[in-house]
Amino acid sequence: MTGREGTDQQQWREGIGRLERFFILTAAECPYAMGKKAVYHQAAFSRLNDETMALFLEHGYRRNGNCMYNMRCPDCSLCVPIRLRTGRLQPNRNQRRVWKKNQDVEVEIAPLTMSQENLTLLQRFLSTRFPEGQSSAESYYGGFFITSTSRCFEVRYRVEGRLLGVAIVDAAPLWLNAIYFFFDPDQGWRSPGTLNILTLHHICAVQKIPLLYLGYWIDGHAGMGYKNVFRPHELLINGVWQEKV
Repeated sequence: MTGREGTDQQQWREGIGRLERFFILTAAECPYAMGKKAVYHQAAFSRLNDETMALFLEHGYRRNGNCMYNMRCPDCSLCVPIRLRTGRLQPNRNQRRVWKKNQDVEVEIAPLTMSQENLTLLQRFLSTRFPEGQSSAESYYGGFFITSTSRCFEVRYRVEGRLLGVAIVDAAPLWLNAIYFFFDPDQGWRSPGTLNILTLHHICAVQKIPLLYLGYWIDGHAGMGYKNVFRPHELLINGVWQEKV
């Protein structure tokens, strides 16, 4: 173990390890339709400071509402945390093309807003992407997005005033955590998912935020495969962040 890794583990034991007693294991259907039972290691918090959130993110935890969780599925380890280190990204040809063809898109950063405009777009997105699902836009905001645990913002994308997409993010001086992104299904030709990651990375560069957390990457999963093409990226494997060029 290197000195840096030893320091990180000590911070984990002293900072997050003492919170272990608040966590429970909860079983549910796999949210990524991998056909297996998912097990969440989770706990709810009213408020976490930036340093504690940084430790959670560093160790592969995600946020869902006021809950922090990671996956502890007994027969599956496909959910791999992925992040970008600001300034390291080398956009490929397609990503540069996406950035260029979306120069007409306006970007706004604002506090999280459960507006009718946002709800209408999210409901269209959910109905198109998950037609068999029962979740509503209101339940996504109330149960998934809205939080008192961290500072939550939204990044809005507009074309001639019309809402194209919304990214829900948590942010602090040392990290930006991408929670969710939804967009107008009729605007898929713009590659909005790629545009969103490029924009979040640009925001990190401008604000000098060193780390951009992108959630989970699942090898072979159609809805997550695009994250893997942002290179170099880092994957959390066996407790160690490893760069993939």
